Amino acid sequence: MTSLTIRNLDEATKQRLRIRAARHGVSMEEEVRRILKEALRLEEAPTDLGQRLQDRFAGLAAEEFVVPDRQAPRSAPQWDEPA
Repeated sequence: MTSLTIRNLDEATKQRLRIRAARHGVSMEEEVRRILKEALRLEEAPTDLGQRLQDRFAGLAAEEFVVPDRQAPRSAPQWDEPA
């Protein structure tokens, strides 16, 4: 495993990192790992939206999602007709 030292980090940034890590319930070190991983993931070759959604939610459904058949829309009510 590689080790990384960050020097000259200003106190305000360190404090924000500490708060963010606490909010997520992890150590500052783990929070930095997550931030770096997410930042570098965004640089990967972009895929289309449909593929990204499919990848993100793959494995969540126990069975194949079935799209119901479309039905003809109901006609709008006629409010101005005499009773």
